[in-house]
Amino acid sequence: MRHVDAQSVRPAIPVASERGTGRNGNPLAFGAQGQPASAAGALNAPLGYTRRRARAEGGRTAHGRAGAPHGYGQKAAWYLPVAVIVDALGAGVPTAVTLHAGGQPHALPAALAAALAWPAVRAVRGRYAASALGEGRGSFQVLGDWLVLLGVLAVLRTAFGEVTEPSTALAALAWAPLLTAACRRVTYHRLIAARREAHAVRRALVIGEPGAADHVVGHLAARTEHAYVVVGVVPVGSAKLECGAPVTERLGVLEPAGSKDDAAAVLRAAREHNADLVLVAPGPRLSAERLRRLSWSLHDAGLPVALLPGLVDVQVRRVGLDAPAGLLVLHIAPPVRHGVQLGLKSALDRTGAALGLLMLAPVFCVVALAIRLTSPGPAFHRQVRCGQHRASFTMWKFRTMVADAEARKAELERSGANEHDGLMFKMRRDPRVTAVGRLLRRCSLDELPQLFNVLRGEMSLVGPRPPLPEEVDRYDEVAMRRLAVKPGITGLWQVSGRSDLSWDETLALDLRYVDNWSLAGDLEVMTRTVRAVVDGRGAY
Repeated sequence: MRHVDAQSVRPAIPVASERGTGRNGNPLAFGAQGQPASAAGALNAPLGYTRRRARAEGGRTAHGRAGAPHGYGQKAAWYLPVAVIVDALGAGVPTAVTLHAGGQPHALPAALAAALAWPAVRAVRGRYAASALGEGRGSFQVLGDWLVLLGVLAVLRTAFGEVTEPSTALAALAWAPLLTAACRRVTYHRLIAARREAHAVRRALVIGEPGAADHVVGHLAARTEHAYVVVGVVPVGSAKLECGAPVTERLGVLEPAGSKDDAAAVLRAAREHNADLVLVAPGPRLSAERLRRLSWSLHDAGLPVALLPGLVDVQVRRVGLDAPAGLLVLHIAPPVRHGVQLGLKSALDRTGAALGLLMLAPVFCVVALAIRLTSPGPAFHRQVRCGQHRASFTMWKFRTMVADAEARKAELERSGANEHDGLMFKMRRDPRVTAVGRLLRRCSLDELPQLFNVLRGEMSLVGPRPPLPEEVDRYDEVAMRRLAVKPGITGLWQVSGRSDLSWDETLALDLRYVDNWSLAGDLEVMTRTVRAVVDGRGAY
C-alpha cells in the first residue's frame, strides 16, 4: 500500500467560492431538484470532503489499522469490546442490585444469566457484525432485541422453576436497552466524526459513463458522514469527466463477447488506487451481460462490487429484493401516507400539543408580558401559511419583529437585503427583529404558539417548514412535494442548521422526510431538536 502525507496530496475536487453555502459554511452546489447536480456536486464539494478524500488518497486509516483491503472500513478496535461489555454490565449489574434490594432469591445467578443472555441475543441478531457496529442509532432495533431477551429469560425462568417476582425482574432488566442505546449513540457520533476525517471509510472506484460517474461523485461529495470515498473513476468511453476525480483507465464503448479487457482495466485501476470496492453506475454502454462478466472477474480477484440503481434518498427499509427467473428486481415501497402509523402520529401530535400548552402556560405568560413591555404591538403574530395539500391556515407565533415588519419586508427585498439563495426571505441581522425577539429566536421560544396549530390538526410536531403562499406560488413540481405531509414545528431542516441551510439543502431534507417518513424518525428528530435549540446554530 502506498502511504502519502495527506497535506501533500493535491485535492482532486476543487472547492467553489460561490453558489451558496452548506452546513458549517462549506460551499455546496445542488441541482434544481434539491439534489447535487451531476458535476456541480463534485466541482463544488465541501472543503470537508476534499480533505477527507485527500486523506483517503494517502491510504492511511488512523482510526483503525492501516489499509486492510476490501474491508467494511477499518473501525476503531474498541467498538466491539465496549459494546459487549456495556451490554453485559447493563443487563447484569442492575439485575443483581434490584433483585438483591427486593429480597428476591438467586439474585446472583439471575444476574449472571441476564449478563450472558443479553449479549448473546444481540450477537445472534447480528448487532456485533463489522457492518453493524456504530451504523445508525437503532433505538427500535434495541427495543426489538430486548423483547427477544424477555422471551428467552421467561423460558429459562420456567425451565429452572425460578420464583422471582415478574414485575421486579422487568424493572431490573429495563436498564439494559437504555444503556445499550446510549452506547450505540456514542459510537455512532464517534464513527461519523471519524469518517469526516477519512477514517473507517471504504475506498471506492466508480465505473460508468462520464455523466453517470459525475453524478455519483457529486452525491457522495455533498455529504461526508457516509462510509464511501471515491478514489478514482474508470469512465466508459472517451467523453470528458467533469468531477475532477483521478482517471487511470478507461473502458471502450463496446466490448467483444468474452473479452477480458474490461476486467483487466478495472483491476489495474483498483490496484493503482488501492480500492476496497467497485461502485458501478449502469448505463446504455454497460449492458447486463457486460456487467455480469465484469463482476465474475472482479469477484474472482476478491474485489467486491456494488451496483448503483440511480435512486436518491430512499431508505434501506423501503427497499426489497426479488429474483424472478434469475432477474434481479428492486422493489421500492411507497411512502407511508395512511394507516395505523399515521393515526398514531396524529394522536401523539395532539396529545403532545395539549400537554405542552398545559405545562408551558406560565412560560407563555412571561414571554407575552416581555414582548408587550419592550415594544408596541400585540404579543402574538398571526400569518397565513400553506399546509398539507396547499390548504391555507393561520399560523401563530410570538411576535419577534416590530409591528410593521410585513410592510417593511418589501422595501428590504427591493434593496437586495435577502441573504437566502432560494424562495425564502432571511437576514442574519434583520433590522425588524426586536431585542426580545432575537432572544426568543435564539431559544426557539417564538415557535411555541404553533402548539395551538398542532392541536387543531393544521400542523404536526415534526414536518417540513410551513411556507408562505407567495413562496408556494413559485414552487416547481419537485418543491410542491413538500406539501404532501403536514408542516411541523420542528423537522430535519431545524436539526440540520435551520437558516444556515441553502434553499436546495432545505428542499432536499424536506423531500427526504416526506418520502421516508416513519414514527421512529419523528422521535429521533424530536430528540435532536433539544440539542439544536441548546446549540442555537442557524437561529436568526
